[in-house]
Amino acid sequence: MDTRSEVREFLRTRRAHVSPESAGLIGGSRRRVPGLRREEVALLANVSADYYARLERGDLSGASDEVLDSLARALQLDEAETTHLFDLARASQRSASQQSAAQGAAGTRRRARGSGAPEVRDSLQRFLDAVTGAPAWVRNERMDFVAANALGRALYAPVTEATASPGTPANNARFLFTSPAARDFYPDWEKNMDDVVATLRGYAGRSPHDRALQELIGELSVTSEEFRVRWAAHNVRFHRTGHKRIHHPMVGDLELAYEAMELPANPGWTMFAYTAEPGSASEERLRLLASWAATEALQRG
Repeated sequence: MDTRSEVREFLRTRRAHVSPESAGLIGGSRRRVPGLRREEVALLANVSADYYARLERGDLSGASDEVLDSLARALQLDEAETTHLFDLARASQRSASQQSAAQGAAGTRRRARGSGAPEVRDSLQRFLDAVTGAPAWVRNERMDFVAANALGRALYAPVTEATASPGTPANNARFLFTSPAARDFYPDWEKNMDDVVATLRGYAGRSPHDRALQELIGELSVTSEEFRVRWAAHNVRFHRTGHKRIHHPMVGDLELAYEAMELPANPGWTMFAYTAEPGSASEERLRLLASWAATEALQRG
């Protein structure tokens, strides 16, 4: 990942999203482009115009936490965007000191974490299997389908069937942007694409040396115009809790709430669990899906 380019485009796009009125700036001449001017961001962040211009050229390597905080306030960044800004600053600092042996060793560890097939601990799989009333699954920063319980596998069967192959895990991002089945499976297809790209953008800022993640981004940039347009927007988002609509080929429409939990023992892994509103049609359909999955498992066994 070209960190300087990432910094430049992120700051430029965030600046374009802030109107002078929302920033408390009154008056001014007609603007040729939307958003704030560089000198206005500098004023709001309490830094010199020349210094901010240097930051927006992509050099965050010397920016202090205080400057980054001021910049986040000036650009009205939310929590996910602020975290991304700090991640980009750390990446800039690593690039500036890449000749250091300590930084080189840390970079090697980060690359190693991003390579190779994921290994699921027996204890983690047992925990997932113990959750029988709700779909649960684990993904990594590349949106690979790492592990799941029986109901999670049944829920995401269209994803795994469309994208898994020998030596390659199923991948939800690849499914969204390359599989024709994604439009049917995700009724909110456009929103799901927005969310996945914004989440991947945050992960790319956090793990710029994850070669497999960069390869996935490159692959989707080549194969999908929908991905390219969204990637160029430089939006970032956390994926912690919310609602998801799924149209499952076996049981029909499901409206589910999800909770996301990071797994500290596996940096970059996140577990998702889904529940339906008690007494709802979605709850009944989840039960039907669980029954179907159990029948399939008995037939295979």
